[in-house]
Amino acid sequence: MPIKTSHKIVVVGAGLMGTGIAHAFAASGFPTALVDMNADALEKSRLNITNILESGVQRGKIAEAESSAAKKRLVCSTELEKSATGAHLLIETVSENLDLKQRIIKQAEPLLAPDAIIATNTSALSVTEIATACKSPERLIGMHFFNPVHKMKLVEIVLGLATDEMTLDNTRAYSDAIGKTSIVVSESPGLTTSRMSAMMGNEAMYMLQEGIASAEDIDTALRMGFNHPMGPLELGDLTGWDTRLSVLHYLHKTLGEKFRPCPLIIKMVAAGRFGRKVGHGVYKYEDGKKVQNSGLKASNI
Repeated sequence: MPIKTSHKIVVVGAGLMGTGIAHAFAASGFPTALVDMNADALEKSRLNITNILESGVQRGKIAEAESSAAKKRLVCSTELEKSATGAHLLIETVSENLDLKQRIIKQAEPLLAPDAIIATNTSALSVTEIATACKSPERLIGMHFFNPVHKMKLVEIVLGLATDEMTLDNTRAYSDAIGKTSIVVSESPGLTTSRMSAMMGNEAMYMLQEGIASAEDIDTALRMGFNHPMGPLELGDLTGWDTRLSVLHYLHKTLGEKFRPCPLIIKMVAAGRFGRKVGHGVYKYEDGKKVQNSGLKASNI
């Protein structure tokens, strides 16, 4: 199936990832439907996509005509059946709940084009297990995008047990078409990036707990010493320590003792200090921006 920009794309889930993925496809020339049962979430997502496009125009990244065309290619809907009918690629980006993902895929599969690809944006769940909801499990594959999608170039393409070669080839072609670099990963807990990021963030929290260095200095070490754009504690605040803890519990269960969650992460989650989304994690935030010198220290743990 040669990839064409006339192919219809359906993204299910209007959260951060769904918003970014829908923007990526609409901005790359594909007619794109973003589906969510929550009309308020859909409107928020539409406004965010509009802001990304208009910001691109202001910064000279895209022309005004391109921005306008992308807005016209995007349709927001609460109706999966109407949106998915005849689609060539469906990407579900709903919460990390196996039953919910399987239910959406089972509902959508018979509506799609016969050779359509069904992709899941999961970063932790089994692609093989999600595919058991399909009559044609060879068409299901993982497409793990990164936040913010319009800035992050990587897509992890995850092979389930039944994923066939044609599905892989076409998924890589879709990734190329939206300007992403793809890597191929055989299904494994945490894939590549989540596994490495979880371990790095966990170790950084152990260092903080032990008073080895301040939060700022730990983050500075990774930014300046390894050229990372963001330190592991800043990244944990962005991802959400509740999410990070859930991933660590899963990796600890599946991969062993080296992923045992740091007690400080458990303590922070219990205290509701999830990170940037609530205004307080390792650092404090005001209007989404980090307040300087507000990090945890060994003396106040």
